[in-house]
Amino acid sequence: MRRTVLTKTAPERAFLVAVAATERKDRWSAEASIEELALLTSTAGASVVGKFIQRLPIPSKTHYLGKGKLEELLALKNSVNYDVVIFDDELSPIQQRNLEEALQVKVIDRVALILDIFSRRARTHEGQLQVELAQHQYLLPRLAGQWSHLERLGGGIGTRGPGESQLETDRRLIHRKIHRLKAQIEEVRKHRALYRQKRNKSGIPVLALVGYTNSGKSTLLNALCQADVFTEDKLFATLDPTTRRLTLPDKKTVLITDTVGFIRKLPPTIVTSFRATLEELDEAALLLHIVDLASSDAAEQCQTVESILTDLKLMDKPRVTVLNKIDLLLSNDQDWNEATAINYLSDKSLDGKTVLVSAIKKWGLAKLLTLISHTLSQPATPV
Repeated sequence: MRRTVLTKTAPERAFLVAVAATERKDRWSAEASIEELALLTSTAGASVVGKFIQRLPIPSKTHYLGKGKLEELLALKNSVNYDVVIFDDELSPIQQRNLEEALQVKVIDRVALILDIFSRRARTHEGQLQVELAQHQYLLPRLAGQWSHLERLGGGIGTRGPGESQLETDRRLIHRKIHRLKAQIEEVRKHRALYRQKRNKSGIPVLALVGYTNSGKSTLLNALCQADVFTEDKLFATLDPTTRRLTLPDKKTVLITDTVGFIRKLPPTIVTSFRATLEELDEAALLLHIVDLASSDAAEQCQTVESILTDLKLMDKPRVTVLNKIDLLLSNDQDWNEATAINYLSDKSLDGKTVLVSAIKKWGLAKLLTLISHTLSQPATPV
């Protein structure tokens, strides 16, 4: 009798690399950025076996790293036994090709890592289309690297014919695929626009949850609407937009939509590809900006979200700031309830459009709902 033995593939062993560019203005420290890269790597299913940061005025245009640091990284290969190196910035095609030649392992950058996570998380047809478009747009300028063995041969014998033809064929195929995906997403966009028109005629206001990834948007949606949206303590646990109905204290009915979380260095290809989804923000009557108050990088995460909202021309939207995860700021040496926790953490400097909550413990939700009702009842101010 034959027995079937199931084998599990060992996770890839990833070494993480970042450059702290002294000439580049960035609110984030390189240390915080590479720690976030480690979380992204774990979310993608790889094991982090090492990391380092090099301080340079700007990253090297040819190898991202300086020559000495690249040699150090290569020397670590035997002792650390990594099989993939992940860089904390988007690499140019020439940087990626040179690094793969020097290190002889798979090299990926932050953008490719995020796209890989997105491809795992997309559940709906729309989400899968958007991720696939972003992946093809990312791949197109890097196609030449797939045929770098021909370039190294130089001109003459062996470099004409099939290789170059294949490269051009691949480019044409990807251009066609991108065109087809854009057409399909445009159909989704038109469908969404029609749905929004019907929704606007019904007079039901829409609230949109925005915030940094893993700030607790889906958990808050579940708490407010008694929903069962998937949540997990990982970056980009949910990707596809989810809408639920909510009744406010003044008995008004609203729709609340959870959108994709933002992250620093969010690739322009992703923002472009998710245009159909992000248009939901443009139609929203109110944005709820969810902030992970327990994060040591809360201020920087806020700034990243505000910057993306500015790029999307949404800064004039009515806004309520929701400071979430306050339960994680409390000591364990006493029993806390909603009243004592919020009273302990309350700060008189908080403005009238900011509220403290714990979505997981359902603290502060009554005040949040009252604030939403009050904000929606205010007359629109011309800007």
